[in-house]
Amino acid sequence: MNQESSKRIVVIGAGIVGASLAYHLASKGAQVTVVEAGGIASGVTGTSFAWINASCAGIDPIAALRGGAVAAWRQLETHVPGLSVRWDGALSYGTQDGRMSPSCILIDRTRIAHFEPRLKQPPEQALYEPEQGALDAVAATHALLAAARALGATVRTHTPVLGFAVHNAKVTGVGTAAGLIEADTVVLAAGTGTAALAAQLGASLPIHASPAIFLRYQAPPGLVRGIISSHTMEVRQAEDGTMLAAEDYVDDAPENQPAAMAQRTASAIRRELEGAGAIAPEFACVGLRPMPFDGVPVIGYLPQVEGVYVCVMHPGVVLAGIVGQLASGEIVDGQPASAFEACRPARFLA
Repeated sequence: MNQESSKRIVVIGAGIVGASLAYHLASKGAQVTVVEAGGIASGVTGTSFAWINASCAGIDPIAALRGGAVAAWRQLETHVPGLSVRWDGALSYGTQDGRMSPSCILIDRTRIAHFEPRLKQPPEQALYEPEQGALDAVAATHALLAAARALGATVRTHTPVLGFAVHNAKVTGVGTAAGLIEADTVVLAAGTGTAALAAQLGASLPIHASPAIFLRYQAPPGLVRGIISSHTMEVRQAEDGTMLAAEDYVDDAPENQPAAMAQRTASAIRRELEGAGAIAPEFACVGLRPMPFDGVPVIGYLPQVEGVYVCVMHPGVVLAGIVGQLASGEIVDGQPASAFEACRPARFLA
């Protein structure tokens, strides 16, 4: 076993990114402690549409990273008990956002109706991406943390970070109300809270909270087979019939509040899908995604202080699997990941 495998690593954040990191680090023999201010998946993970895809509009500085996302999730399915992804493909049409992936194919109305038979008026053409899927992000986070615990990791929820112990410009521990947790490496994977944690260590990371609308409906099972992304709706459906939808955040006007958006989106779904008349809004909220100002993930060691590794990104659910795999190799084995080349925190230094 690698002599570094007994490293004491504290992962701050128990969302899906932190959970993937904890699992992969523990798999390499590290002594992992996960610290979370709230509950498991209590941040943006719990309000994610959780569409796993490799699509990108325009030039993609993380093409290599995004390209490994699907394979990483497929690998995790085989190793983590209780982790399941529905690989039912995705149909996209009328969105004009330019998103493409290597696996997408152009299909006609007949094939569209075959894949999504409940569409009332299938378009003449659509992009179909068979290698795309979706998961229950909260359930996946719990499964990853359970697997990490089985490998010896400790998970401390409702434990806010109060500060850091620093000696000779190196972080040596994480302060909590229950005491100091000693660490050889601290990983900041706290989503929108990451910038504030880094600021305590003298690092300025330009990460803002980017809002998006997350909607959940009660619906009859079988309305949607895969993922449908069109100019009128972005929806998918769980096996029990629960329908999930995502909408762009517009503003704070009353007509654009989550509850109002839920009603408008429900009307659109009823217009588009046969048998959708009985759908009813169940939950609607604004989710805050951690968005670096240049749109590129922030992954790697802080240059300002030794022993602190940052891991924050959008889309977190898509990239959690591959990032956990590669970052654990950097932290435990000291193997630099070329896929992170554009992601390093040092790019924000003047």
